[in-house]
Amino acid sequence: MSSDISAEGGSRRPTTPTLANPQTNGKSSHTKAGLVPTNNVTTKEGLTVRTRIEPSLSVDDVIRQLCISLKLKDPPAVYALRDENDELVTNDNLRKKIKGKVNLKLVNAPAIEAAEIVEKLGGASDAKLGLALTSLRKLIREEQFANEFLQRDGLRELIEVINTAHGNILAYALTAMQNLMELDYGWANLGSSFIFKVVQILSSEQSPINVCRPATAILKKLVEADPSSASGQNAGQAASTSKGPPSPSPGSVYRYGFDVVFEQMRKERRLLETVVNRLGSADTTMALYSMMLINSLLAHASDPRWDEFIAELERLNVRKAVIRLMSSHTIEDLTSCILDFQANMVRVTFRKKTTLVEPDFEPLHNQALQFIWEKSKIQEEREDAVTYIKWRKLGFETEDIGHEFREVGVLGLDCLKYFVEKDPDYWAKVVQEQLSRSAERRCPIGKASNEVTDLLAEHWAIYAPGYSTSTTFQPFFLNFPKVHSLALHFFLRMWNESGASTDDFPRLVALTRSQVKVALKRENIRPWHEVEQEFLESEYRAVRDRQMQELEMEDDIMSKIPIRNLRAKLYKESYEFVRQQRIHCLLEGAWFMNGIPLATTVPRDTMRRPTRPWRFLRLDAGLKYLHYVDSAVKFPVRKGLEDLPERIEIAMISEVATGTCAPFPHIQRDQTDIPLGASSPMLASPLSFSLLSTTGGSLADQIAPDQARWADWTDGLNMLRRDGGHVASQETELFVQALTEIGLKIKLLDLSGERVDIPSGLVAGPPPGNSDFFFSDLAYDAPA
Repeated sequence: MSSDISAEGGSRRPTTPTLANPQTNGKSSHTKAGLVPTNNVTTKEGLTVRTRIEPSLSVDDVIRQLCISLKLKDPPAVYALRDENDELVTNDNLRKKIKGKVNLKLVNAPAIEAAEIVEKLGGASDAKLGLALTSLRKLIREEQFANEFLQRDGLRELIEVINTAHGNILAYALTAMQNLMELDYGWANLGSSFIFKVVQILSSEQSPINVCRPATAILKKLVEADPSSASGQNAGQAASTSKGPPSPSPGSVYRYGFDVVFEQMRKERRLLETVVNRLGSADTTMALYSMMLINSLLAHASDPRWDEFIAELERLNVRKAVIRLMSSHTIEDLTSCILDFQANMVRVTFRKKTTLVEPDFEPLHNQALQFIWEKSKIQEEREDAVTYIKWRKLGFETEDIGHEFREVGVLGLDCLKYFVEKDPDYWAKVVQEQLSRSAERRCPIGKASNEVTDLLAEHWAIYAPGYSTSTTFQPFFLNFPKVHSLALHFFLRMWNESGASTDDFPRLVALTRSQVKVALKRENIRPWHEVEQEFLESEYRAVRDRQMQELEMEDDIMSKIPIRNLRAKLYKESYEFVRQQRIHCLLEGAWFMNGIPLATTVPRDTMRRPTRPWRFLRLDAGLKYLHYVDSAVKFPVRKGLEDLPERIEIAMISEVATGTCAPFPHIQRDQTDIPLGASSPMLASPLSFSLLSTTGGSLADQIAPDQARWADWTDGLNMLRRDGGHVASQETELFVQALTEIGLKIKLLDLSGERVDIPSGLVAGPPPGNSDFFFSDLAYDAPA
């Protein structure tokens, strides 16, 4: 066809051919005069060409025909097409660019760009090196460019820059490496010296924030690239936001993991301390990255290094640092990460509770027990020719001290040790005071300590790893030993004020349980001094009267140990049932409004801003990808994935942050289906959420139409994550609790508290076909 070819400044050429499929020999049926061009293409010289591109063409064919039509001297292989945002045009997105009539640019091919950048990395001046790295950190995400860059030994040059540079040049180089590691290949040969270099960079308090951010993300990625992540659900693979050719085998880069990284961390002892200190950084992004690294280390810590790593974190008082963040003014950006940390601490606490106390095999256990004994300032006695009285003097029932801690494990030992450390003189005084009484009037202090530990674990639902449903901050939980100390003080005071005897021990446990519920209510907003007041100043008579009122409303059978064990079992089954229902909602798919992230924690160069206001999302059957399509209007989406050309890999979602987005700015304000809370373009919607990648960028920013869909999707996506994540909505938390109580009551219809059998299981019916939740879908294996 004939049309104008206009260059900048108004110069014109007489004709422009239609770019037709080569199979038609250039005789396309669309070459008639008057057809509207599909795209403008601008050359490197600034010449703008109006063209009509056939959607059936490949990118190579388009470039070849452009070169012929424009009589360019260089071969087509040295050219590529990009859009105005510098996104590379590929066979996968060409149709989309044509349909959208996107303006295109004829630029250097990835091979040419890669060769030029590698050359500059090898010996350019700082100014040219800075420009090369600025281009590299953006282009390295593209597979075509990355392949050319790696083939030219660009990775070695980049590592050399990281080893020798400082300041902004180092920041640019680390960011380029961070972006390269979004791919699932090309960085399998990073040696221990490189990992140690990153550790050293992070350990230095003089390292600027723009250096620490990408260094933290790199270390986090290395921790998550362990061999186990290469199988199963392909956790840890690189994100892909559009369909493309099959990726190389994922096994190549999954050779690092916690042990490899921790080995280098041990050489630089300041690293963890510096990372924990950065939780208090005024730079919210730095605090976020540090929090994400700590969560990653906690989620991937291996058994051989577990005790050493957790002990070091406890020594650095990381819990206290996180508690400070809970009340920080920057909390909006960190909520999701803090809840993840809280969930990780539930796993740590459960592991401690289920780890046996073995003083004969574990030196640390023996040291703790000897410390407790020595601070009591008493002597063991010979009971007979072969038996000594030692631990029974401290209120345990037998001399088998490992057996005494069987229900609370190392958690109980740590709590008792903390109690003794807090005030050794008080400990010695209490022990000696009890020994001065008659046997039936003595308070069994050791046994009481373990009971308090157990009831606090029950209060915070420490039932199993990966089953944390708290949607609010629990600062008192993070202070577990401190709360235990207060509760044990309360127990001892109630024992004295009530004149209790040995037979009254269960009554005092029930009294303490009642006080724990009162003292720790509204934990997310209650000040610590009120908790201390409840435990240290409440009078026995007032506590007892309140407990009697509670017992009138609640059968005492519910506090018996078999019932508590039954509740714990049903809780886990209920959680799994709700998890399956939430995932089913993801499989069905739903429409969301596209949002604009307001948080400063999302680096600008990693944001992918949508150009259309609506997005339909659907999880694939393999639970590996979120497929989606952006649209100007909602439309009926067919089953399957045919209507959803783009995708996001689940494995690259490191966090589901909530309350992060403002509404899409171009949507008409008079539309009736705008999500609630999305009325102001300047404020974050409470129904918004962002999918943050393992490198800290935003993969998607959405606003749900209502609270139910927001709960289904935020919790469903969290439950898909390898480490379990955290539950974000009260709806899910209440569902799990309600199902647990319903199942418990069904089980107890014809059973007494003394004859409770552990149920054979909770059986879930088929998930509902929409996001509504129905209790009728649940069938309990109740006794006949």
